[in-house]
Amino acid sequence: MGTINIYTEGTPNPATKKFLVNKLLLNGSIDFTTRESAHNSPLAHELFNFNFVNGVFFASNFVTITKTEDSNWVDIEPILKEFIKTAIESGTKVQEKEEETSNFQGTEVEIKIQQILYDYVRPAVEQDGGAISYRSFQNGIVTVELRGSCSGCPSSTITLKSGIENLLKRMVPEVNEVVSEAL
Repeated sequence: MGTINIYTEGTPNPATKKFLVNKLLLNGSIDFTTRESAHNSPLAHELFNFNFVNGVFFASNFVTITKTEDSNWVDIEPILKEFIKTAIESGTKVQEKEEETSNFQGTEVEIKIQQILYDYVRPAVEQDGGAISYRSFQNGIVTVELRGSCSGCPSSTITLKSGIENLLKRMVPEVNEVVSEAL
C-alpha cells in the first residue's frame, strides 16, 4: 500500500473539522457521538481516547472530528492528523463488520425521495463533512437525520429548509415539508 496522506478542511460547523484520506475508508457513513457508541469501531474508539474528541464520523474517504469546546484546532489538528495517518497505515479498522448497504424501500414516492437525497443532497452534505439519512415520509412530511458535522451545525437548518426542502418540493409534488430528526 502507498503512503497515506491526510488533508484537513474546515466545515460550516466550527466545532468540527474534516480529515480527508487518500484511501477509501468506508462505503456509506457511520457516526459516533459517544465513546460508548464506538465499541464496534477500533479507530473511533482510539480517537475517543483523546480527551478533546467529542464526536467521530466516517464517510467514504474522510473522518470528521468534533472537538470539545475548551480545545483549540491549532493545538490538536497536528496530533489528530498524525494519529489518523499512523492508525490507517497500521491497518486499524473503521468498523469490525461492514454494515449492509441501504437499498431504497417503500412506495414509489418514498423511493423517489430517497433517490433524490442520495443523488443530489448526499454529495453536498458529505462535502461539508456530514451525512443525511432518509427516515420517513408521512402526510407530505419527509423526515431526515443529519449526522457528522451537520449535527448541531448552525447552518444545517437553513440547508434543510431552503436547500433540501425546496429541491424535494420541486421534484416530488407530494412533499410539503422536510424536518430533521433530532439525535
